[in-house]
Amino acid sequence: MRTALIILGGLLLFGVCLASRRWLGGGEPGSIALAVRLFVPLWLCAALFNLYVGVARAGYSLREELPIFAVIFLIPVAVATLVWYTSQH
Repeated sequence: MRTALIILGGLLLFGVCLASRRWLGGGEPGSIALAVRLFVPLWLCAALFNLYVGVARAGYSLREELPIFAVIFLIPVAVATLVWYTSQH
């Protein structure tokens, strides 16, 4: 359940980045790419922090946490990439 909530948080963060694209780059088509470029490093930091919490505080091994990190990071990034890709075509 916690993993699903963290993924939802990533999708919400991407939504905030998309909503702020008008401020970032106007209504231009490249503003979606800018929102994605802003989102990915922010989400990487958040996912790495979650990895740290799982290993350092919850007591899981790195081997146990890496697949969860991959899912938590890649699902929102895949959605962001799909939104960017579909806006280009």
